[in-house]
Amino acid sequence: MTTFADLGLSPKVLSAVTDAGYTIPTPIQAGAIPHALQRRDICGIAQTGTGKTASFVLPMLTLLEKGRARARMPRTLILEPTRELAAQVAENFEKYGKNHKLNIALLIGGVSFEEQDRKLERGADVLICTPGRLLDHCERGKLLMTGVEILVIDEADRMLDMGFIPDIERIAKLIPFTRQTLFFSATMPPEIQKLADRFLQNPERIEVAKPSSTAKTVTQRLIACHNKDYEKRAALRDIIRAQDDLKNAIIFCNRKKDVADLFRSLDRHGFSVGALHGDMDQRSRTTMLQNFKDNNITLLVASDVAARGLDIPDVSHVFNFDVPIHAEDYVHRIGRTGRAGRSGAAFTLVTKSDLKYADAIEKLIGEKIEWLNGDLSTLPAPMESHESRPRKGKDGKERDGKRGAKGERRGRKEPVEKDVEDQMIEAVETVAVVAEPRQPERHQQPQRNHRPNPANDDSRRDRRNRHRDHDDGPTPVGFGDDIPAFMLIAGFAAKA
Repeated sequence: MTTFADLGLSPKVLSAVTDAGYTIPTPIQAGAIPHALQRRDICGIAQTGTGKTASFVLPMLTLLEKGRARARMPRTLILEPTRELAAQVAENFEKYGKNHKLNIALLIGGVSFEEQDRKLERGADVLICTPGRLLDHCERGKLLMTGVEILVIDEADRMLDMGFIPDIERIAKLIPFTRQTLFFSATMPPEIQKLADRFLQNPERIEVAKPSSTAKTVTQRLIACHNKDYEKRAALRDIIRAQDDLKNAIIFCNRKKDVADLFRSLDRHGFSVGALHGDMDQRSRTTMLQNFKDNNITLLVASDVAARGLDIPDVSHVFNFDVPIHAEDYVHRIGRTGRAGRSGAAFTLVTKSDLKYADAIEKLIGEKIEWLNGDLSTLPAPMESHESRPRKGKDGKERDGKRGAKGERRGRKEPVEKDVEDQMIEAVETVAVVAEPRQPERHQQPQRNHRPNPANDDSRRDRRNRHRDHDDGPTPVGFGDDIPAFMLIAGFAAKA
């Protein structure tokens, strides 16, 4: 059996790996590390959770033992699609490079430029960054990329989804052509293959699992539910409570707004829950993620910002509150559980409008996903709302709410059943409307050739009333302190 000692790593790196408790490399590590040490270009394809990060961190540490970085001229560059992934790679370098004296610079958004500039002034052996922030530093004249020896493009398919490919092409033109390029991705659609062909020179292709495959240690199930959000939330709460072995879980939503709404709903129902999405500032995102890692919260409601590459080894469950629109995202989402040989479970809530996305997922992964308690055809009737209840007339007979042959009035529709937050929002809006004082209306002669703007009518009326109520200004010149009596005659005022 192959061990890390057989891969050609330096004694310092082997010592750090042993201290971390690892002896047997994963297939992607065993395949990539020897070729990386030979300075070959690599195209690595492996499902998420198989240790791709260590497969480029460990050989880079060995290669960086010789040489020294100069100010503002990094020796290696690692591109990551998200801030969380970049920070995670930096943690890996600190963990496995504890026996090295390397300068590691992390360039991500949400952090002061001055602090990052100070790190670059000292010289960076390893530069880990997101594409946007790297280009910002380059445009400010703070970086010179001609000394980069190794370029790592991690999570390439996510880079494509987030629109970073033009930025990566700009960055590649700033780096010497003779560089070594390590290219890693969990999926390999045709667009990514074309990208790899453009950036890599005679690469060694290491593919330890078929593209877009899911880990066999993850139990996958579909859950049929109705389209209404409150019914989906109720179905999610039921399935969470039914999991006896749930330690912690990530719940994925497609939209940031849904993340916030679901977080509030679960919090009101007594769950230990946090939220993570791209609109949060960097400090809040880092704190929330650390609280989840430290088991201070049990459930993390997140957008796809948490779907790629985050290494939280002990996640027991993943719940897809929304079926991902892109089938590749499903592979990454459920890859947050069942990592490093552990078992995990993934549940996906599916409505009738989601069937086409569920079919695309099954086609991508090449297997059928079982339904938990029957498919959509066996779905029970939706929750009864006020709108669906029959009405009774004065004669005691039930009415269907429709207009009769003699022109009976249609029954007024009642609001559909809402969660507590919806009721609270409506209550606040009602109080605001009732409490708003009405200004007394006065007859105003419309101006000629003037088209009123409804959006400004209220503010203009308020200004006119305010000026009329405060008539303590200076007396007009020519009248003195008294107004002539003829000016007070009603008939004269009307003609005027």
